[in-house]
Amino acid sequence: MEHLTSTFKLSNGVEIPKVGFGTWQTPDGETAVNSVTQALVSGYRHIDTAAAYKNEGSVGKAIRESGIAREDIFITSKLWNENRGYENTKQAFENTLKELGTDYLDLYLIHWPANEKQFDDWEEINLDTWKAMTELYKEGKIKAIGVSNFMTNHLEALLDAEVKPMVNQIEYHPGYTQDAVVDLCRKHDILVEAWSPIGSGRLLENEDLTKIADKYGKSVAQLCIRYVLQNDVLPLPKSVTPSRIEENTDIFDFEIMDEDMKTIDAMENVGFSGMDPNDVDF
Repeated sequence: MEHLTSTFKLSNGVEIPKVGFGTWQTPDGETAVNSVTQALVSGYRHIDTAAAYKNEGSVGKAIRESGIAREDIFITSKLWNENRGYENTKQAFENTLKELGTDYLDLYLIHWPANEKQFDDWEEINLDTWKAMTELYKEGKIKAIGVSNFMTNHLEALLDAEVKPMVNQIEYHPGYTQDAVVDLCRKHDILVEAWSPIGSGRLLENEDLTKIADKYGKSVAQLCIRYVLQNDVLPLPKSVTPSRIEENTDIFDFEIMDEDMKTIDAMENVGFSGMDPNDVDF
């Protein structure tokens, strides 16, 4: 039976635990240290952070103090927008290593693409950033590289690169599954990760999901995470509440039946954050 540390295999052969623990909006300091500590106690071995979350130091502290060997924990971080470009990327990566207190990353992502609304040379900016990440990868400082929030138009520019992205982390949850970009990723063996698999809590009161979750004796959160997994997408649930961190791991003792998967697939657009990568101005 699958469990929390079962893995997906990336295009370069690296194995990544099928469920990650997200730390977006988790305040730096005691809250971040405690939540990551609880996640590790609950069995997570895949921790997702980012420079923009401003909690890398606390995430690293929790990992070091856990007593778990570094090689047994899969750590992801992300390059923030103001640090795009070749030289900036190299420096930002070193800063991230320093904050986390590690000498390598398992996965490093471009957090958001430069887009047409912001820059005339947006494709060139993304390619220069990708070139730096590719070099860091080839130097062995990162085990896998990828992108986040890249839509089809952003992704296509990187598909002819020497090293293709291995991961694309996007908003993905019941009611918002971004099929076009997911299909493109699958075509090119790019693993899709789901940030906000519960719609940042916006789905928890959804009547349709509640009805289906009740059928399995599960919470809506557990149903959402399981739905993502059954679509071969890697969920990154987040919480700072110990009981919910624990609850979100209890998703391997049931399977959503085809009829219910189809019902969820057919849901109208709900839970969307409103952040369109082609339209954001940050």
